[in-house]
Amino acid sequence: MARKVKFSDAKREKFSRIDQRRKRDTRNMRQYFLIVCEGAETEPNYFEGLKDDLPKGTLTTHQIEVQGTGRNTQSLLDEAMRLRAWMQKYSTRKVDRLWIVFDKDSFTAQDFNGAIQRCHNEGIGCAWSNEAFELWYLLHFDYFENGMGRDVYKKMIEDRLKSSLGNSFRYRKNSPNMYAILRKFGSLEVAIRNAKRLAKKYEGDRDYSSQNPCTMVFALIEELINLDS
Repeated sequence: MARKVKFSDAKREKFSRIDQRRKRDTRNMRQYFLIVCEGAETEPNYFEGLKDDLPKGTLTTHQIEVQGTGRNTQSLLDEAMRLRAWMQKYSTRKVDRLWIVFDKDSFTAQDFNGAIQRCHNEGIGCAWSNEAFELWYLLHFDYFENGMGRDVYKKMIEDRLKSSLGNSFRYRKNSPNMYAILRKFGSLEVAIRNAKRLAKKYEGDRDYSSQNPCTMVFALIEELINLDS
């Protein structure tokens, strides 16, 4: 049986406070974005960094909640839907937009493709990466079309950042600083452009498991940075 996300008393109190504020002033009700990630730290850390960098006023009109689960593919989607239902029931507010973030890694083509298709059927945003989330990091520097495994990403990230951070720099998967590092020494605009170019290469292909390298993280990023403040 899948392990359910557990909520601490502090988290429950947070949702309760949010709901009370909403009830006191409906004129200022914010849109609610829920981002549920496969990784417990890597992806949530990145998106928390992005939240802090959004245009002034965005977080006044939009609440963006990021959850890391340690799940993957189909089980991640199941958990995201349970989490959305739980939040809507507990806080009595609608989740306006649900996104999930996960990698291909070594999961079967059936699981990977099936999860993506389910997201499309359910109207859920799906920021998948093939083969790993770190592909999104590399696209801040270069465009490339050669498929590679997760182990190669680490060295490539280090090679591109050592000129700025020194030869002693080592990429640490769960670093809380990767968004800030990439924003300073790479280019978010370049990453979006490179990711779109890769996606266009596979346009019309529904075998997502064979699209290596490719990532749809750019779609979630664009949606967040273009929110009206």
